[in-house]
Amino acid sequence: MGTEKTGNGSATAGEVKSAARVLDVLDDIAARGPGTQLQLAKRLGIPKSSLHALLRTMCARGWLDTDQTGSVYRLGIHTLTVSSAYLDGDPVLSRAASVMDEIAAATEETVHLGRLEGSDVIYTAKRESKHPLRMHSAVGRRLPAYATSLGRAMLAEQTEAVRDALVPQHIEPLTPHSTTDRGTLLAIIEKAQQVGYAEESEESCLGVRCFGVALPFSRTSVDALSVAVPISRLDKAREDFIIESLLSVKARLSVLHDNSMVR
Repeated sequence: MGTEKTGNGSATAGEVKSAARVLDVLDDIAARGPGTQLQLAKRLGIPKSSLHALLRTMCARGWLDTDQTGSVYRLGIHTLTVSSAYLDGDPVLSRAASVMDEIAAATEETVHLGRLEGSDVIYTAKRESKHPLRMHSAVGRRLPAYATSLGRAMLAEQTEAVRDALVPQHIEPLTPHSTTDRGTLLAIIEKAQQVGYAEESEESCLGVRCFGVALPFSRTSVDALSVAVPISRLDKAREDFIIESLLSVKARLSVLHDNSMVR
């Protein structure tokens, strides 16, 4: 079969155009927020006439909803149903739950679980800090892997060739403290590979420092765990304790993983 263009301009061999457009609409609204039919048509490069019937069908099936005016489209309740089913059925989340609870209890800080998806990290689980901490890290959120300790920890587990492919040539800063020099960023990821953990300070969230380690939960996915701490209550002793806690969990799970591979 030939190669077709999807609504966002990407090309994939053998795609069904109508199905691709449905997925493009969901991805776009999830990433950029609600939009009118005209806005979505422009954002996706889909003719407005073709989009009308698609949006009507998605609303009828619960994948999309509209505001009171009926002109602005947003994600529908059915997306939550499917998301919940995914979380309930993901084997990594069930395996990681006790580890997350352990680290959260030991550090009393915010703990994240994330998965590498292309060049991004997707937050798959979270344990809230016992202390007030505002972070834009809701489950399901997607961020560039290069900007987070979770992502850097997972990139550090990849070959140099894969890292080179996943770190973009032009790096968009998330905060004024974000590292934007590509060579410096690759060196930071290389250091994470050498020491076994990654870190970042105010590069994804102002006022917060994060430490992360990649964990061998699965043979088919790349996952990582991180601890986020407000800089205002982080001293050297506490930093060392958090890093040691993460490395201890990583070492323990690596032994279990290696033993299962031998069997």
